[in-house]
Amino acid sequence: MADASVESAKRAAAIQAVADHFDPSASHVGIGSGTTIVYVVEAIKAKSTNPNIRFVPTGYQSRQVIVQAGLTPIAFDSLPEQVMLDVAFDGADEVDEDLNCIKGGGACLFQEKLVAERAKKFVCVADYRKKQSRLLTNWPTIPIEVAPIAVPTVLHSLRVLGSPSPKLRTTLLEKSGPLKTDQDFFIIDAPFPSLLIEADMASGKGKGDGSDGTWEVTKIAQAIKELTGVLEVGIFSGLNGVDAESVRAKSGGRTVVTGGQKPVAVYFGLQDGTVELRVAKA
Repeated sequence: MADASVESAKRAAAIQAVADHFDPSASHVGIGSGTTIVYVVEAIKAKSTNPNIRFVPTGYQSRQVIVQAGLTPIAFDSLPEQVMLDVAFDGADEVDEDLNCIKGGGACLFQEKLVAERAKKFVCVADYRKKQSRLLTNWPTIPIEVAPIAVPTVLHSLRVLGSPSPKLRTTLLEKSGPLKTDQDFFIIDAPFPSLLIEADMASGKGKGDGSDGTWEVTKIAQAIKELTGVLEVGIFSGLNGVDAESVRAKSGGRTVVTGGQKPVAVYFGLQDGTVELRVAKA
């Protein structure tokens, strides 16, 4: 019964997100990974008859979903340099009240971040279990993609940063060894205390730089990303697509915006069949 409730919530959120943000005249659309995205593609297929749209997947699984729906995939590295995706739809493992996300439970975080940063807007679709006030409330760890040779060094560094027990993610069949990403890298899952947002630091709940045992979302993402051997961190924070485009426009295109990009909106499917919308604060 619970599983049916979750799947119904995912479908409701996907239908609403696509209704609000998918333009049938779009040229390029990003498609993320995970179970919720199946319903996003289903909703897009029902709404669009435009054969010219190219869909950019974030990994093998999402490419298969696109192909099976009869839509046309295009590899991320085949995009012309100046092309921005009209929109990218993706899920999340957890979302806080500032729309910061943890992603990487499905081990596709690197390509998910590439696609999100290339989109004019990233729209997140999730079920009610992912809705929290702070990251690392229910979802236990930060996923980190790491070069295999660097795993021991990164594990040690994460403990120095305050993670009590970072672990290398293995396959479901442990004797098969560590799980490999599409880049042939490994995933480390690092637990930390719940992450602060800027309002927490402003109200004196912690320094957020690790010196007092507290970390703010963007600061911990930056600290982990700076570790040698880390390819990417499963925290999506910083600017959203609309704000990032504004920054680029003001600089005449001379500013590179990084961070993984927060969504402009998050659609949470609820247990009663309704959809709750969280949008970027004005």
